[in-house]
Amino acid sequence: MAIQTYSFNTILIIITVLASFYVENKPELKYRLMLNPYQITRNNQYYRFITSGFIHGGWMHLFFNMFTLYLFGSLLEPIFQYSLGSMGSWYYVGFYLAAIVVADIPTFIKHKNNPGYNALGASGGTSAVVISYIMFDPLVSLRPILLPIPIPGFIFATLYMAYSYYMAKNEQMDGIGHDAHFFGALFGVIASLGIKPDIIPHFIEQLGSWRIF
Repeated sequence: MAIQTYSFNTILIIITVLASFYVENKPELKYRLMLNPYQITRNNQYYRFITSGFIHGGWMHLFFNMFTLYLFGSLLEPIFQYSLGSMGSWYYVGFYLAAIVVADIPTFIKHKNNPGYNALGASGGTSAVVISYIMFDPLVSLRPILLPIPIPGFIFATLYMAYSYYMAKNEQMDGIGHDAHFFGALFGVIASLGIKPDIIPHFIEQLGSWRIF
């Protein structure tokens, strides 16, 4: 197998950062790239499903998504390479792009008749990457913001998906598109099963070795 000297994950991050910077002071262009379900429905602008994942609503939004993608994507891409061979990185890119699209479908359905609704950001893709990696390494130690102690990945994933599902049902509470977070994470679980069908026994075996103390 040829040695890959560059990371497709890094390339995705670079493209996203450059695109977000480029549109920041170009509101008309930024609007044309956002996820606007009404415009997609009325004008067949399906490209918005992809382009909306490469632009962000501010520097903190961009930083948190790209930092997360850097941390977990750098670990997940080699798993794709190991599991899928020389085309592993290309499958990883396809996985990431598919996650962005799939995560936005529920939002598209919910708001397709609302011309004032817009969404943007890579949260669906990053959620898929995080949860997919946890499927392969459920005991990875994570320390989310505001928690004083690390927690294992499988507990974080459970809490994250439960919180995203609850908030998606109450979207008006903070205005954040939690649908994309939840369905991106769900896509990460399902796609991981497709990549490694025996991942469930591996996941259960790992949980069996977990000890609280």
